[in-house]
Amino acid sequence: MINNVEGLNPSALKTLEDTIEADIQRGDYDGVNIIVARHGRIGLQGSYGFAERETGRATQRGDVYRILSMSKAFTNTLAYRALGEGRLALSTRVVDVIPEFFGTDRFRAVRKDRINLGHLLTHRSGMPATPDPGLPAERFGVLADVIAALGSVDVVNDPGSNLNYAPSINHALIGEMVRRVYGYEHFRDLARDLVFEPLGMQDTAFGLPSGRTGRAVPLKVYVPEDGWLAPEDIECLNTHITENAEMPWVGATSTVDDVFRFAELFRNRGAVDGEQLLAPAVIDAATTLQTGDMPNDLYAGIAAMRGWETPRGNFGLGFSLSGTGTAPNFFGPFTSPRTFGNYGAGSTLFWVDPARDLTFVFLSSGVMDEGENVARFQKISTLAVAAAL
Repeated sequence: MINNVEGLNPSALKTLEDTIEADIQRGDYDGVNIIVARHGRIGLQGSYGFAERETGRATQRGDVYRILSMSKAFTNTLAYRALGEGRLALSTRVVDVIPEFFGTDRFRAVRKDRINLGHLLTHRSGMPATPDPGLPAERFGVLADVIAALGSVDVVNDPGSNLNYAPSINHALIGEMVRRVYGYEHFRDLARDLVFEPLGMQDTAFGLPSGRTGRAVPLKVYVPEDGWLAPEDIECLNTHITENAEMPWVGATSTVDDVFRFAELFRNRGAVDGEQLLAPAVIDAATTLQTGDMPNDLYAGIAAMRGWETPRGNFGLGFSLSGTGTAPNFFGPFTSPRTFGNYGAGSTLFWVDPARDLTFVFLSSGVMDEGENVARFQKISTLAVAAAL
């Protein structure tokens, strides 16, 4: 539905709608829930295509998505709270909070003791860029097992020396660090109490509560077998994101309305309903470039395969940033440089353009190849920002 909102062009929003419907008709992805808002007022909210194309199940506004790596944004937010409350510092080493992370082979793991929270948030820890945290997939949801397994995983680069997006390890460690400094038994309860409930995110959790399974959108993956991720690397999460699963890097479930509420927290610089949930100073740092000219090794590789210009990594503290230049990226070249957001493999994206006071949320069914996904979101983000008058 297109609403008459000051500062948004209804004709441009209609072009965005038409483009999404054409993409779905062509088979690029199966369906989507989307929100575009200006100054906190929603100008476009739509549900298109299929939650599950195979069965003909139509997309509904209340669909619950396994949001994949967008989960990291929720974990980052717990770190922001801990930073603002003095429970952690960017310089806090992982081993200061999780001593067993160092492992038993002190010679082999000598560089691990230098990894700190700042390295984890900026994907500069030097840990392997793997979706596998070091144990069988059926144990991914047991955070204690994941942390135990990481004691035997060594760095592959000096901490701070390069930027390589980490699908799993960095945020498993961040999740355990915040759990320990807050003294919670379960990470999922910490996220509920400190983020989801204060924001009124009633349909969001780490794990998939049994009462929401009927609304859950299944992960259906359309990627080549020889790609960076194989279909089973993602589709296995249909089984492993259970009610009790705790995967701080990939295991959250949410709806389009809840992700919008979350994005609005940051548009409002950490305030919700008159309460300052996060320190504005921490948010300012989180949405400021921290990685200089470093490329992101993962997306540099994707760009090289497609003959694209190599993009900068453009990371703040946990947030991906738009930056400047013409290299392809999720936010497109026309959002303001400090536009910030997070994304999940081949499927989910939100961003906030602070210069235009514009919020964008896009949760899709049908997981795309990541190169195709970058191209898709570059196009869709451009159409969204083109609607801002």
